[in-house]
Amino acid sequence: MFSSAAQRSSPANASASSAAEYLTFRLGQEEYGIDILRVQEIRSYEQPTRMAHAPEFIKGVIDLRGVIVPIVDLRLKLGCTAADYTDFTVVIILNVGGTVLGAVVDAVADVVALPAEAIKPAPQFQGQVDASFVRGIATTGERMLIVVDIESLLSGSELGLVQQAVAAA
Repeated sequence: MFSSAAQRSSPANASASSAAEYLTFRLGQEEYGIDILRVQEIRSYEQPTRMAHAPEFIKGVIDLRGVIVPIVDLRLKLGCTAADYTDFTVVIILNVGGTVLGAVVDAVADVVALPAEAIKPAPQFQGQVDASFVRGIATTGERMLIVVDIESLLSGSELGLVQQAVAAA
């Protein structure tokens, strides 16, 4: 669906080649960005087959051209107040740590190029806030993006849960 950064490089945008590209998406009122190189495709939401004893944020699995893909609802994973399924709800198919999985989001916005210096460290909070998956905060125009490290967000132990749920299917 998206061409790689190398295919888009040209002398005219050589200075932008040092910038990484991020797919932006919405969860509630917030806008997030994930490394475009992790994205395989974007699909409309379809009801997955529910897996018994899976965590609430794992909605189930789908068959994607012969591959069983676990579906993680990022809205539930991140504790959004509402997780309504609308015409804009999509599934981003990702390759995370060698595992293909789908991430349900409210809507996909666009792809933005962000130089490393544009991503500022996220503020550190005391207490119950877990921001270990936040790479930083970037401002592009009037937009503020929460740049997410998707591999940290969907940690190895949780991916293990996903892999166990798929293996049990």
